[in-house]
Amino acid sequence: MKKLQEAHLRKPVRPDLLMTPSDQGDVDLDVDFAADRGNWTGKLDFLLSCIGYCVGLGNVWRFPYRAYTNGGGAFLVPYFLMLAICGIPLFFLELSLGQFSSLGPLAVWKISPLFKGAGAAMLLIVGLVAVYYNMIIAYVLFYLFASLTSDLPWEHCGNWWNTELCLEHRGSKDGNGALPLNLTYTVSPSEEYWSRYVLHIQGSQGIGSPGEIRWNLCLCLLLAWVIVFLCILKGVKSSGKVVYFTATFPYLILLMLLVRGVTLPGAWKGIQFYLTPQFHHLLSSKVWIEAALQIFYSLGVGFGGLLTFASYNTFHQNIYRDTFIVTLGNAITSILAGFAIFSVLGYMSQELGVPVDQVAKAGPGLAFVVYPQAMTMLPLSPFWSFLFFFMLLTLGLDSQFAFLETIVTAVTDEFPYYLRPKKAVFSGLICVAMYLMGLILTTDGGMYWLVLLDDYSASFGLMVVVITTCLAVTRVYGIQRFCRDIHMMLGFKPGLYFRACWLFLSPAMLLALLVYSIVKYQPSEYGSYRFPPWAELLGILMGLLSCLMIPAGMLVAVLREEGSLWERLQQASRPAMDWGPSLEENRTGMYVATLAGSQSPKPLMVHMRKYGGITSFENTAIEVDREIAEEEESMM
Repeated sequence: MKKLQEAHLRKPVRPDLLMTPSDQGDVDLDVDFAADRGNWTGKLDFLLSCIGYCVGLGNVWRFPYRAYTNGGGAFLVPYFLMLAICGIPLFFLELSLGQFSSLGPLAVWKISPLFKGAGAAMLLIVGLVAVYYNMIIAYVLFYLFASLTSDLPWEHCGNWWNTELCLEHRGSKDGNGALPLNLTYTVSPSEEYWSRYVLHIQGSQGIGSPGEIRWNLCLCLLLAWVIVFLCILKGVKSSGKVVYFTATFPYLILLMLLVRGVTLPGAWKGIQFYLTPQFHHLLSSKVWIEAALQIFYSLGVGFGGLLTFASYNTFHQNIYRDTFIVTLGNAITSILAGFAIFSVLGYMSQELGVPVDQVAKAGPGLAFVVYPQAMTMLPLSPFWSFLFFFMLLTLGLDSQFAFLETIVTAVTDEFPYYLRPKKAVFSGLICVAMYLMGLILTTDGGMYWLVLLDDYSASFGLMVVVITTCLAVTRVYGIQRFCRDIHMMLGFKPGLYFRACWLFLSPAMLLALLVYSIVKYQPSEYGSYRFPPWAELLGILMGLLSCLMIPAGMLVAVLREEGSLWERLQQASRPAMDWGPSLEENRTGMYVATLAGSQSPKPLMVHMRKYGGITSFENTAIEVDREIAEEEESMM
């Protein structure tokens, strides 16, 4: 390490803004990080991890359905507009916070300790989501194993789990094509396989009587947690390698499903249904809100995953470029997934002789009922079914990696001396605890609990957290100071577009989403089952708990300070003394003065004498210092 530092002193480094520091070799990666925390070891680890995190199950089973129900092709207008107003700015803000500080969602609030409760709320939300998200991965594993047969088990009626209402939904042919089927009062084999065999929901009377644990689902959930644990065993060093497969292979499968789908008879019927513009929908506020919700949840802003991943970057990583690559790539993936899904649904509607809207569903209904049924109508159906569920598995796993890495990083950054040396053991304990919490989801009535968690764990609470984060950074910490930090890190200041979004547009849109979700509140339901009042209250309390962590954190921060209430608030809202870049060589400009033992009135000169030369980023630090001095003079 000493030889590397001497080499660094002899030759000043001039990083190119269009090239990541990792592009300059593995040596720089070792120099530019705190060794005990860990870091990305490959050139594309961070970018692929972000793509894998953002491109998840929602891109396949939520976006296509939202698009066709909200104006088809016209939905892309509010979708990309909301991406520009909310998605890109908030994505860049979270990455900037993580990379600048090299800290997780809890410790990053050294920026303003008064708002540390927002970090705790993030952890609560991501913990609840991780519990039920891995149950969805367990369902995918169940179907993946079920596809390893010559005949798919949901292809025919006549099994022990089928009822008298079961009817094989296959259109019969006449001379002119398919004869329409009367699907009223009938149930497809795939639907009964899902509800009566996989879930065994008939064994439960409701959410209050979950019934017995399903051993096969229990084992699938155990396997899902074992896979996740093995992949995050060494932190980002191991998960960063796994994403090379899990983030890229879904695109290959999606391309195969797309090519197979568009070559099916009737495919154009489904694609036309998916993308036909209905511009009158744009006059409805619901369409704009739906577009903002899709962007908000698809990019994973506010869960802490982006902040955590960025905290393992080199200090000068070009996250500005990465922001546009990931956000636009996520949007394009959603659109392509819509083509792959609706081309098959168009073929299915033609085979059954029914309209596309009668076979189109969203969420688990699409992944575990409709699409598997469509697979049975294709030649080599087990092969295509296996590919589809393997794609869902890889899409879900890298999102789950992010959730677990967020929790582990946040807690180990709070207690580094105790937990970092035992990070693997701590990760294992987290996985065991969450597996035990998820056992209720493997019961006969587990789906009711999963729906409750899905509806409330990351609903209005997540919006409150993101609004708080945005306002704390731009209003309390200060937009000018935050832009200076980015200038110091990347070599340029964010432009008017980002400033306007951070200060006004993004918080206003998130506030509108929050109000809309409250005004348009609808009780949870699953099929014809309506949740009892106590379950609704439990869900609302689940969402409120994350919100209440913010004022609770404020109370703790204020009580730790001294003086009057106003003085305590001021002190708690100021950045901590050690706020700033984590490595000494990156603490240029105003941040050198906060280093322990620094007595120099010209801290940048001390930094230059110690580390040698002036790099392009230290030139930036000189500019920042000059700006601060000019502002101080103007205020005097």
